[in-house]
Amino acid sequence: MKRIIAAILTIAMSAMMLAGFSCTAYAEEEAASEETFVFKHGFDLDYPPYSYIDDNGETNGFDVEMAKAVCEYYGWEYEAVPFNWDAKDAELNAGSCDCIWSGFTMNGREDDYLWSKPYSDNTQMIMVAKDSGIETLADLAGKIVGVQTSTSAYDLLKDEEGQAELAATFADLSVYDTYTIAFNDLKAGAIDAIAIDVTSGNFLMSNETDYMFLEEALGSEQYAIGFRKDDTELCDKINAALDALAEDGTFDEIGKKYPEIYDYLTLGKE
Repeated sequence: MKRIIAAILTIAMSAMMLAGFSCTAYAEEEAASEETFVFKHGFDLDYPPYSYIDDNGETNGFDVEMAKAVCEYYGWEYEAVPFNWDAKDAELNAGSCDCIWSGFTMNGREDDYLWSKPYSDNTQMIMVAKDSGIETLADLAGKIVGVQTSTSAYDLLKDEEGQAELAATFADLSVYDTYTIAFNDLKAGAIDAIAIDVTSGNFLMSNETDYMFLEEALGSEQYAIGFRKDDTELCDKINAALDALAEDGTFDEIGKKYPEIYDYLTLGKE
């Protein structure tokens, strides 16, 4: 009888040890899963001040800092996924990134992505040299105008319901991979003007005194974060984090580092 009882006790203790090990392993696996979630931030590699790679090879910009702040808020690991802007859909659809967060216009694309709440207003303008003699949109007739591919300004100038009629008066619409290259060509006299988002244009002109915007705007828009349509859980989490970071002042604190866009930021300013 004693041997039977001892055997039963041994089996029971072994079962308890296995159960304990199983629970511990499960808990550790769950904790590891939470700790190792990697948020892959997709952004334009040359769209200052929202996102760019600086001279030291570091990622920088308002959207980059905000994405990192969201990761810090949740304890996620941040991974930068910079790309040429015209590759954004391919990168998102391939799963290379979790979202497109880079001064991304939601207007006119409402059905193409799952969108976060908008966080910035913006306007498309024409940038020219102050001594160019160009003072109105009508003065662009016969001029060479630069624009970055796949941007809102580009779309406006191609859209029959936008500014296609204006674009038809240009001698040429020169399309660039980045606005940085376009601005260098403007300074070199290779083009006469640039169609650009006012916030990005303000950044490019921040250390320049010889350039200005025309008073007439091409259009206006809102920036938000674009997700794959089925990523509702991630979108909801980002929205919740944006609300929290606006509430605790982080959004405003980061925004003040970028005076060129600060007045256009909308979260927490209602």
